[in-house]
Amino acid sequence: MNLALSIARRYLVGKKTTQAINLITGISVVGISVGTCALILILSVFNGFQGLIYQLFNSFNPDLKITPVTGKTFVPDSSTIANLRAMDGVLYVSETLEETALFEYKKASDAGKLKGVDTFYRHVTLIDSVLVQGADRLNDSLGNYAILGAGIESAIGANIQDAFNPITVYMPRKTRSSLDRSFETKFIYPSGIFSLQQDYDKELVIAPLPLVRSLLGYHHEVSYLEIRLDPSMDPALTQSRIQQEVGPDYQVQNKLEQQSAFLRLMNIEKWVAFAILSLAMLLVIVNLIGALWMIVLDKRQDISQLKAMGAPSRLVRDVFLYLGFLLGGIGLVSGFILALVIYGLQIRYKLLSMGEGFIVDAYPIQLLAVDFIATTIIVMLVVGLASILPALRADRVGAYLREE
Repeated sequence: MNLALSIARRYLVGKKTTQAINLITGISVVGISVGTCALILILSVFNGFQGLIYQLFNSFNPDLKITPVTGKTFVPDSSTIANLRAMDGVLYVSETLEETALFEYKKASDAGKLKGVDTFYRHVTLIDSVLVQGADRLNDSLGNYAILGAGIESAIGANIQDAFNPITVYMPRKTRSSLDRSFETKFIYPSGIFSLQQDYDKELVIAPLPLVRSLLGYHHEVSYLEIRLDPSMDPALTQSRIQQEVGPDYQVQNKLEQQSAFLRLMNIEKWVAFAILSLAMLLVIVNLIGALWMIVLDKRQDISQLKAMGAPSRLVRDVFLYLGFLLGGIGLVSGFILALVIYGLQIRYKLLSMGEGFIVDAYPIQLLAVDFIATTIIVMLVVGLASILPALRADRVGAYLREE
């Protein structure tokens, strides 16, 4: 058995000359435990929010989206759309058109994006799953109905129960003379409110495709094609076949590629928060150094005897390095246990609630193995740094005793 480790274990549980050493040691272990727990929980909350938002995007975003490499709109070839709809692995293909517009309701107004969708849209994206008020009446033949993001609905004060005051949509004319009006206008009635993510909620309004085309003076133009895939087929293979069908002038993006910038930003925020909290763990070094330093002073006689018996300097240093890692290991494991307990309580009893007006009633939380690995590396690195100075001090104890 490793002699240095064996001695370190005895020093860990052995009797100290003063209770102050036990108290300081306990405080350092508690500090490591709390810091470990905080690191795990902050990462798990980010994981929870990322999973929740990705789940919502899964409901709102199509399985595949076809967009032009250059330009904002294009006229899809009818034979290409027919081939896509007949292709194995494709269930639905929806044509959509999106443009910036101004929305006015009574005396309030706000700018946003008007997205025109066809009758296949409700099959391509599960819009009903993100509705928080009202219903989807986009295909209603009785009038031009629209679904508003929660943010823009709040900005203009739209009321989905008000059947007498429509929302006026202003769209700049593509071509105009000095005698023409600067804007084309249409009226829409809000039938539902959706809540997904702030960037969507504050600017997006979904309306029937013919209305948007009429505002823009278009006949067959679209901004992109949205596709729902057959889940029993290989999505990567279907995406590759669709890319071959539409050619190099168009890009075909899956759900992750559609939200790559947002997911990358969330990952950056997650690990920046982890880095900041890791810096806070450096404060644990002070307590751990103090605890190990006092143990070195308490065991000076033992260290002197070990050196008198011929123990090399490396053995003495290793004893206190191992002791530091043992203390850190206890704090790490207890921190993991504490984090798991809090995780279980949050899942079962919803300790931290989100309040009213949110999609979920409590903070989402999700544990990942990579977070435990990253936390272990950070904590052990901090513990290793904290153990170096006391280990070097222990190596010089014999010299000090000889001088005395």
